[in-house]
Amino acid sequence: MKKSITIIAALIAFVFTTNTIQANTEKNEIEVLNSNELQAVYDAYFNVKDALIKSDSKLTSAKAKDLLTAITAVKMDKLKSNEHTVWMKVMKKLTADAKSISSTTDLKKQRDSFKSLSKSTYDLIKVSSPEQPIYKQYCPMADADWLSKEKAVKNPYYGSSMLTCGNVVETIK
Repeated sequence: MKKSITIIAALIAFVFTTNTIQANTEKNEIEVLNSNELQAVYDAYFNVKDALIKSDSKLTSAKAKDLLTAITAVKMDKLKSNEHTVWMKVMKKLTADAKSISSTTDLKKQRDSFKSLSKSTYDLIKVSSPEQPIYKQYCPMADADWLSKEKAVKNPYYGSSMLTCGNVVETIK
Protein backbone atom coordinates (compact mmCIF):
# COMPACT_ATOMS: atom_id res chain seq x y z
CA MET A 1 0.00 0.00 0.00
CA LYS A 2 2.84 2.41 0.89
CA LYS A 3 4.52 1.57 -2.37
CA SER A 4 1.30 2.38 -4.32
CA ILE A 5 0.90 5.73 -2.55
CA THR A 6 4.52 6.60 -3.26
CA ILE A 7 4.11 5.72 -6.94
CA ILE A 8 0.89 7.75 -7.23
CA ALA A 9 2.53 10.73 -5.50
CA ALA A 10 5.51 10.48 -7.86
CA LEU A 11 3.21 10.35 -10.91
CA ILE A 12 1.23 13.39 -9.72
CA ALA A 13 4.48 15.31 -9.15
CA PHE A 14 5.71 14.28 -12.61
CA VAL A 15 2.48 15.39 -14.33
CA PHE A 16 2.49 18.71 -12.44
CA THR A 17 6.13 19.39 -13.32
CA THR A 18 5.58 18.50 -16.99
CA ASN A 19 2.56 20.83 -17.23
CA THR A 20 4.49 23.66 -15.56
CA ILE A 21 7.44 23.23 -17.91
CA GLN A 22 5.11 23.14 -20.92
CA ALA A 23 3.28 26.29 -19.78
CA ASN A 24 6.56 28.15 -19.23
CA THR A 25 7.86 27.04 -22.63
CA GLU A 26 4.69 28.30 -24.35
CA LYS A 27 4.93 31.62 -22.46
CA ASN A 28 8.59 32.02 -23.47
CA GLU A 29 7.77 31.21 -27.11
CA ILE A 30 5.05 33.88 -27.09
CA GLU A 31 7.43 36.44 -25.57
CA VAL A 32 10.11 35.64 -28.16
CA LEU A 33 7.54 35.92 -30.95
CA ASN A 34 6.33 39.29 -29.65
CA SER A 35 9.80 40.69 -29.03
CA ASN A 36 10.73 40.00 -32.65
CA GLU A 37 7.78 41.95 -34.08
CA LEU A 38 9.82 45.17 -34.22
CA GLN A 39 13.14 43.58 -35.21
CA ALA A 40 12.60 44.27 -38.93
CA VAL A 41 12.09 47.97 -38.13
CA TYR A 42 15.30 48.06 -36.08
CA ASP A 43 17.27 46.21 -38.75
CA ALA A 44 16.01 48.61 -41.43
CA TYR A 45 16.93 51.60 -39.24
CA PHE A 46 20.49 50.27 -38.88
CA ASN A 47 20.69 49.83 -42.68
CA VAL A 48 19.70 53.50 -43.16
CA LYS A 49 22.35 54.52 -40.61
CA ASP A 50 25.00 52.42 -42.38
CA ALA A 51 24.14 54.02 -45.74
CA LEU A 52 24.50 57.48 -44.18
CA ILE A 53 27.91 56.49 -42.78
CA LYS A 54 28.94 55.73 -46.37
CA SER A 55 27.52 59.13 -47.44
CA ASP A 56 25.62 57.27 -50.18
CA SER A 57 22.39 59.23 -50.67
CA LYS A 58 20.89 56.83 -53.24
CA LEU A 59 21.53 53.82 -51.00
CA THR A 60 20.16 55.77 -48.02
CA SER A 61 16.98 56.53 -49.98
CA ALA A 62 16.58 52.86 -50.92
CA LYS A 63 17.17 51.67 -47.35
CA ALA A 64 14.62 54.21 -46.09
CA LYS A 65 12.07 52.66 -48.48
CA ASP A 66 12.84 49.29 -46.87
CA LEU A 67 12.27 50.92 -43.49
CA LEU A 68 8.87 52.16 -44.65
CA THR A 69 7.98 48.62 -45.68
CA ALA A 70 9.06 47.30 -42.27
CA ILE A 71 7.03 49.98 -40.45
CA THR A 72 3.85 49.17 -42.37
CA ALA A 73 4.36 45.44 -41.79
CA VAL A 74 4.26 45.76 -37.98
CA LYS A 75 1.26 43.98 -36.52
CA MET A 76 0.28 46.13 -33.57
CA ASP A 77 -1.77 43.38 -31.96
CA LYS A 78 1.42 41.33 -31.59
CA LEU A 79 3.28 44.02 -29.65
CA LYS A 80 3.70 43.91 -25.90
CA SER A 81 1.58 46.53 -24.15
CA ASN A 82 4.49 48.87 -23.38
CA GLU A 83 5.75 48.58 -26.97
CA HIS A 84 2.25 49.21 -28.29
CA THR A 85 1.92 52.38 -26.22
CA VAL A 86 5.19 53.81 -27.54
CA TRP A 87 4.50 52.56 -31.07
CA MET A 88 1.27 54.54 -31.13
CA LYS A 89 3.20 57.68 -30.12
CA VAL A 90 6.07 57.33 -32.62
CA MET A 91 4.56 55.50 -35.62
CA LYS A 92 3.49 58.63 -37.53
CA LYS A 93 6.83 60.35 -36.96
CA LEU A 94 8.78 57.21 -37.91
CA THR A 95 6.75 56.96 -41.10
CA ALA A 96 7.14 60.66 -41.93
CA ASP A 97 10.91 60.60 -41.35
CA ALA A 98 11.37 57.41 -43.39
CA LYS A 99 9.32 58.95 -46.23
CA SER A 100 11.34 62.15 -46.04
CA ILE A 101 14.63 60.25 -46.25
CA SER A 102 13.42 57.97 -49.04
CA SER A 103 12.05 60.81 -51.20
CA THR A 104 15.30 62.75 -51.55
CA THR A 105 18.90 62.17 -52.50
CA ASP A 106 20.02 65.35 -50.69
CA LEU A 107 22.35 63.97 -48.02
CA LYS A 108 21.93 67.00 -45.76
CA LYS A 109 18.12 66.63 -45.76
CA GLN A 110 18.43 62.89 -45.18
CA ARG A 111 20.69 63.47 -42.19
CA ASP A 112 18.33 66.11 -40.76
CA SER A 113 15.42 63.67 -40.93
CA PHE A 114 17.63 60.92 -39.49
CA LYS A 115 17.97 62.94 -36.26
CA SER A 116 14.24 62.70 -35.65
CA LEU A 117 14.11 59.12 -36.89
CA SER A 118 16.79 58.19 -34.36
CA LYS A 119 14.88 59.78 -31.49
CA SER A 120 11.68 57.88 -32.32
CA THR A 121 13.59 54.63 -32.79
CA TYR A 122 15.34 55.19 -29.45
CA ASP A 123 12.00 55.70 -27.67
CA LEU A 124 10.76 52.44 -29.16
CA ILE A 125 13.85 50.30 -28.62
CA LYS A 126 14.06 51.52 -25.02
CA VAL A 127 10.85 49.60 -24.16
CA SER A 128 11.74 46.56 -26.27
CA SER A 129 14.04 43.74 -25.39
CA PRO A 130 16.71 44.04 -28.06
CA GLU A 131 18.33 40.78 -29.17
CA GLN A 132 21.75 42.29 -28.46
CA PRO A 133 23.03 45.42 -26.69
CA ILE A 134 22.27 48.63 -28.59
CA TYR A 135 24.49 51.67 -28.15
CA LYS A 136 23.07 55.18 -28.13
CA GLN A 137 25.79 57.42 -29.49
CA TYR A 138 26.06 61.20 -29.60
CA CYS A 139 27.84 63.63 -31.90
CA PRO A 140 28.43 67.07 -30.36
CA MET A 141 29.14 68.64 -33.77
CA ALA A 142 25.72 67.61 -35.10
CA ASP A 143 24.13 67.84 -31.63
CA ALA A 144 22.39 64.59 -32.43
CA ASP A 145 22.09 60.98 -31.29
CA TRP A 146 21.89 57.73 -33.20
CA LEU A 147 21.72 54.03 -32.38
CA SER A 148 24.29 51.41 -33.23
CA LYS A 149 24.80 47.68 -32.81
CA GLU A 150 28.54 48.32 -32.43
CA LYS A 151 30.24 50.13 -29.58
CA ALA A 152 32.77 51.67 -31.99
CA VAL A 153 31.61 55.10 -33.14
CA LYS A 154 30.83 55.49 -36.85
CA ASN A 155 29.13 58.82 -37.32
CA PRO A 156 26.19 58.89 -39.77
CA TYR A 157 25.98 62.70 -39.67
CA TYR A 158 29.40 63.37 -41.16
CA GLY A 159 30.45 60.11 -42.79
CA SER A 160 34.12 59.79 -43.64
CA SER A 161 34.90 63.46 -42.94
CA MET A 162 34.37 62.91 -39.18
CA LEU A 163 33.78 59.18 -38.96
CA THR A 164 34.72 58.71 -35.32
CA CYS A 165 33.30 61.99 -33.93
CA GLY A 166 31.06 61.12 -31.01
CA ASN A 167 30.80 58.82 -28.05
CA VAL A 168 28.58 56.17 -26.49
CA VAL A 169 26.17 57.77 -24.03
CA GLU A 170 24.01 54.74 -23.17
CA THR A 171 23.89 50.99 -23.56
CA ILE A 172 20.41 49.51 -24.01
CA LYS A 173 20.04 45.85 -23.07
